[in-house]
Amino acid sequence: QVQLVESGGGLVQAGGSLRLSCTPSGRTVISQYTMGWFRQAPGKEREFVAGINWSGDRIAYADSVKGRFTISRDNAKNTVYLQMNSLKPDDTGVYYCAADGQYITVARLPHSYNYWGQGTQVTVSS
Repeated sequence: QVQLVESGGGLVQAGGSLRLSCTPSGRTVISQYTMGWFRQAPGKEREFVAGINWSGDRIAYADSVKGRFTISRDNAKNTVYLQMNSLKPDDTGVYYCAADGQYITVARLPHSYNYWGQGTQVTVSS
């Protein structure tokens, strides 16, 4: 089973930036997976943030983050990134990395993803 580990979360002031990273543990490689980022605030549903297919030619963003966040992947480093700029308090939540064996397309629904990390907290202060 794929195991994913997120890092890079923390506390940042509004307008600041963070870069999240996601890597698999063990021998798993992500080159044949669509990778996604989701977030969940307390009392809220888990929501799609961004996704990228295996080759990087299909990328999707939630409307709320479009123009501010950038998802990228480096298959050679076996890592997926989420660069978050111009952060807002509404961006606060636990950010999860996910992997989908449907590697050509990018899905927006959480149930489309098979493997998940444990999440990293992102807190944006006013």
